[in-house]
Amino acid sequence: MRADIGHFLSVFMGFFAIMNPIANTPVFLGLTADDDHDVRRQVARLSLLWAFVLVLIFCLLGKLIFELFGITLPAFRIAGGVLVALIGFQMLHGNQSSVHQPSHSDQQASREAQLSLAISPLAIPILAGPGTLTTAMNFASTGGIKELVVTIVAFALLCLISYGFFVSGERLVGFLGQGGLNVITRIMGLILSVIGVQMLVDGIGGAVAIAKVMT
Repeated sequence: MRADIGHFLSVFMGFFAIMNPIANTPVFLGLTADDDHDVRRQVARLSLLWAFVLVLIFCLLGKLIFELFGITLPAFRIAGGVLVALIGFQMLHGNQSSVHQPSHSDQQASREAQLSLAISPLAIPILAGPGTLTTAMNFASTGGIKELVVTIVAFALLCLISYGFFVSGERLVGFLGQGGLNVITRIMGLILSVIGVQMLVDGIGGAVAIAKVMT
């Protein structure tokens, strides 16, 4: 029993270190800085739901997916790095909507656009990035059904905790005000840009290493 608990905790802490909901909360706040209470909660739910679904898929079929499409981990990191860097660049410049008095259709389109953030870049590659998906694949493939269940349950628990962090971040929104959120948005844009570049560098380094092995 103690061994099972210890194994669960090690898997959970491995996910926690990779996904880090504490560090991701300011990123979430920066990406949803202009959203109202309801939209922010919807984005939080959808992003974590999609992150969980992605991890579940990669736990079950990750290696098969990579082999089927001929995808390597370095290529995955490069693509994710480019995406995160571009999003960070936009946040760094504080890009806002140019519509000052939007119509109902404009509001609906804006709402749909904001909800799309739940999938990209929040769910992937920020929450369920290369590191998280690779960790999930490694944990799930170390044994049988038991290890698979432990991996899935541990990540589900982390998603619930992350949702709590994201929702409680709304109190921080009220405390900081719009000016403070603009500052956070730009700071998080810089950090996301650096994270994206680091993912890109890691991906290129991995690709070079693979090329050397093949030659």
